[in-house]
Amino acid sequence: MTWVFLSLAILLEVAATMSLRASEGLKKKLWLVPIVLGYVSAFGFLGLALAGGMPLGVGYGIWVACGVALTAVASRILFKEPLTPQMAFGILLISAGVLIVEIGARQVH
Repeated sequence: MTWVFLSLAILLEVAATMSLRASEGLKKKLWLVPIVLGYVSAFGFLGLALAGGMPLGVGYGIWVACGVALTAVASRILFKEPLTPQMAFGILLISAGVLIVEIGARQVH
């Protein structure tokens, strides 16, 4: 169940970030509700994942890596922002780093 909670945390954080971008610097006040609800819910689900036994370094690392990757792709699709080969390579490096952390955490147990 911890992975479900972490997945929800990631998706809600990305949705809140996309809402923040859509708000045009908080000029469009209607977006405040999904922004606040998204971030608060994301932290709540991350907390549930951690309370379920997921190590902090693993959970936070995966949250950050997936958040960066999904935000970059979503902003490219929704807002036509750039996603260059260098950016994609950076996302790949972040993902590799999180994978190494995950493997290291499994060796401790």
